[in-house]
Amino acid sequence: MNPLRLGTWLGAICVASLASSGQPDAVNTANIPTNVPRFRVPRNALADRNVRQVSNDEDAEDVLSLVSRGSGVLPNAHGQVWREYDIRSYTSRVTREKPEQAIVDWILRETGTELWFSEPLGILSVDSETLRVYHTPQIHNAVASVLNRFLSTKTASHAFGMRLITVSSPNWRAKALRMMTPVTVHTPGTEAWLLSKEEAAVLLNDLRQRNGYREHGNPDLLIHNGQQETIEHFSPQRYTRSVIYRQNTWPGYDLNVGEIQEGFSLQLTPLMSPDGRTVDAVIKAKVEQIEKMEEVVVEVPATATQMQRVKIQIPRLSGWQLHERFRWPANRVLVISRGVVATPAPAQAKPFFMKNPLAGGRSRGDALLLLECKGPVGVGVARGRPLLRTGAVPRFQGRY
Repeated sequence: MNPLRLGTWLGAICVASLASSGQPDAVNTANIPTNVPRFRVPRNALADRNVRQVSNDEDAEDVLSLVSRGSGVLPNAHGQVWREYDIRSYTSRVTREKPEQAIVDWILRETGTELWFSEPLGILSVDSETLRVYHTPQIHNAVASVLNRFLSTKTASHAFGMRLITVSSPNWRAKALRMMTPVTVHTPGTEAWLLSKEEAAVLLNDLRQRNGYREHGNPDLLIHNGQQETIEHFSPQRYTRSVIYRQNTWPGYDLNVGEIQEGFSLQLTPLMSPDGRTVDAVIKAKVEQIEKMEEVVVEVPATATQMQRVKIQIPRLSGWQLHERFRWPANRVLVISRGVVATPAPAQAKPFFMKNPLAGGRSRGDALLLLECKGPVGVGVARGRPLLRTGAVPRFQGRY
């Protein structure tokens, strides 16, 4: 018999015996239902049960996967519907970069973030012309309520007064509490009240007569409805942080100098009601302060046989933060007290001859934030980066 033909005949017998022996390594796909996704088995899966990682030169189909194309239709078991909202009337008059992002931010504040990443399936997408939403009718009602506040022509832009004030003592409350209406606040140690504009003027005049009164900037802000305004003032404070010893170089050590940004940041994001009578505002405030520099004397080499002493400084840091959302009538003034905390700057200037003005410590005081809506202003806003204002800001000059 021809050797080639004999080899072919013996190979066929071996394959037939393996197929009929019920070996666990045999793959039989005859009985797999047609409606179940079929996945190709890796070429070496019969020899090695461990699934291999995909390399750049491997075909994705060669790797066992549980990914499917799905039904090709968005799930709507909870009654979800697709709607597209035209937002050009808002984005066309707000000429800053990506004004539509403010709409998404306020929708997430109203509905919650988790709602869009769990059951039922939801989609929220926006560009400069259209807001696209896929969700239940109840969520669409909430979205429409937010959009009405953005698209109303009565709320295009408003002027706000925002004052950060510190006074040395909180005893101003003794006279003022009788004319203030308390507001619920969730941040521990923080209080808030509402005043009429006339009463707020009386309160401000009384505060100015008290010891330790200081106003950290006096800006009037022009803010487009729903957008964000930030005011900050930080100054670098340098100090000798540590000593680095170097045995093989002269003088045998280096001074490690550090820097801390000291100051304050205020952020206001207001959203007017469609009729312009009510303000919803998210307020963020942050103050960072060096209360005192603790000094430590460290010995460093002066010569081969002598040592000298240098001082390093360890900062005693203090600060506070506020992140709250308030709603109040636009014809009233909101007063917020953060309590007796670190002030953004020293209460009094230090003598010029002091080598380390921070060594004696910094001041504390009652930190007050006064917010007042001064009404609509029909002024455009320049496109570009958000403006971070520092110190005293001219009235109604530019915006964030």
